[in-house]
Amino acid sequence: MSQVPTTTPTACLALADGTLFHGRGFGATGTTTAELCFNTAMTGYQEIMTDPSYAGQIVTFTFPHIGNTGVTPEDDETGDPVAEGMVVKWDPTDPSNWRSTGHLSEWLASRNRIAIGGVDTRRLTRAIRAQGAPHVALAHDPEGHFDIEALVAKARAFSGLEGLDLAKEVTCAQSYRWDEMRWAWPEGYARQENPRHKVVAIDFGAKRNILRCLASVGCDVTVLPASATAEDILAHNPDGVFLSNGPGDPAATGSYAVPMIQKILEDKDLPVFGICLGHQMLALALGAKTIKMNHGHHGANHPVKDHETGKVEITSMNHGFAVDSQTLPEGVVETHTSLFDGSNCGIRIADRPVYSVQHHPEASPGPQDSFYLFERFAAYMDQQKAI
Repeated sequence: MSQVPTTTPTACLALADGTLFHGRGFGATGTTTAELCFNTAMTGYQEIMTDPSYAGQIVTFTFPHIGNTGVTPEDDETGDPVAEGMVVKWDPTDPSNWRSTGHLSEWLASRNRIAIGGVDTRRLTRAIRAQGAPHVALAHDPEGHFDIEALVAKARAFSGLEGLDLAKEVTCAQSYRWDEMRWAWPEGYARQENPRHKVVAIDFGAKRNILRCLASVGCDVTVLPASATAEDILAHNPDGVFLSNGPGDPAATGSYAVPMIQKILEDKDLPVFGICLGHQMLALALGAKTIKMNHGHHGANHPVKDHETGKVEITSMNHGFAVDSQTLPEGVVETHTSLFDGSNCGIRIADRPVYSVQHHPEASPGPQDSFYLFERFAAYMDQQKAI
């Protein structure tokens, strides 16, 4: 099957099952292969494209107005886009926002990322939901010349994300300090000048806004690469350890991260907080298992229930794997679940300052219902110092 626009197509999205979507290309030219997902957020396309958790994926945006606010370096979650490409319904318009410093198409081109517009994203999203996240090839050629058989073959040859340790591809090359806090009007990004806690953050693909949230609750943050050992971490004498978000198969990253976390957990008084891949890493270290989801959770409107307070939080999510709650060992409490499908969204160790969540409380983009999780981390460190 093929969806063809009324104008000459300059881009083609080929699914592994042979389905084709033609459209208008923008950004870089060339061809890329990846897993295709969809994101339902109405804002934050730049933050989404630069979220390291999207490594190995092309993002279909269900919201049609992508590009209308332009781009600004302040909104990058990492240095360059990590998502392989983007699929949108309408071509990006000229930006209309006081913070904009450039056009989305030019920004993508300068960073070698391919995009396609003019696509029936509703139909494509329904296909992803029904069949699971497909393997795809995306091509952009201004002349409109496409070797369809070759594109489909490339999509079929893509290995997929299962078994891939992508954290090692997006982690920092060396350690660094972080003191920038959350954006606030009118100053913008202020600096943390009076930190109360020393925190080591393990970078499996950390978003900048997560680090800003840690700094905003009083943390002096030292970021270490994903390959850091327990000895590397403890040498900093931290008041707490943070496990970041990141891409890929948690079981693959766990081959080296799980032993490190298990060693860290031997200190029963050390606060540990994990988000997204960090949540999955903690669960694996405690003896649970993870599973590949049909199409994952990607968006800024996901309802999550906190079973310990009874409250429902609207959250930001980005994950294609999940912790299998049926495998949680004794002594590990399930704290949060998705109200979309009942999947696990949070755990804690009973009677210890160790917890993690699947969703993204830094809200970049998204609602700020879950910011209290950073405040809880700081409170745990305060409590340990008071003992």
